[in-house]
Amino acid sequence: MAGPNDAEVQAYRLLSCDSHAAKVVPKFLGVHQIDGEHFIELQDLLHGFQDPNVMDIKMGFRTFCENEVTNTTLREDLYRKMVAVDPSALTEEENERKAITKLRYMLFRENMSSSQEKGFRIEALKKRGCEPVTDMKTVKSGQAIQHTIRGFVNERRNVAKDILKRLKQMRSNIEKSEFFQRHQVVGSSIFIVYDDQKVGVWLIDFAKSLPLPEGVKIDHRRRWVLGNCEEGLLFGFDELIRTMEDTCRSLQRR
Repeated sequence: MAGPNDAEVQAYRLLSCDSHAAKVVPKFLGVHQIDGEHFIELQDLLHGFQDPNVMDIKMGFRTFCENEVTNTTLREDLYRKMVAVDPSALTEEENERKAITKLRYMLFRENMSSSQEKGFRIEALKKRGCEPVTDMKTVKSGQAIQHTIRGFVNERRNVAKDILKRLKQMRSNIEKSEFFQRHQVVGSSIFIVYDDQKVGVWLIDFAKSLPLPEGVKIDHRRRWVLGNCEEGLLFGFDELIRTMEDTCRSLQRR
């Protein structure tokens, strides 16, 4: 559900009017009101594919907005969550306090995956004839990521090459786009779909795409520190493209 002034609706309106950005995102088909509720309509990215394979890759160093983590209140509930996941990650001081800030917890969560190191993480995938795989937290090292991608493309170098070509085109368009020069794009994903005939790749999820504050410029590659608005979108593209290049080379050697 999306109101007519929803952040994602506003983002898609601007994206669709940007000649470069429009080439990397689903087509925006408007907002419709049904029984008093508003719904955003986008291009069906699975249309025309026959029983496709699908992968979702979350982009950036962080998937949270800066205003979500400015509160420095120490929280016992987040401490307990962190203990449940990995008690060894806590410092002696944090164990004494039995409380952590939301920023500490969010960074810990991002660091569990490849997000902070590589600027992207494989979020989920669905291969033809198989159940969806959504618990991808352990896919963190370069070797594990490449192994996962090779499995996803079924060792097919032509598919990996088509994905790589599209990612490079998308990166080039993002670098030229006014929208991306004027917005921080947090929590977006690359959506990859292919079948026996074709490959499709798009950038989706713009609910946390926010206009940059007056006078702030970002390049989407610098490391994030609180207040600089960087999110690592293009850093993630660079790393993912390198990974796909390595994957193509490894498949060529077979």
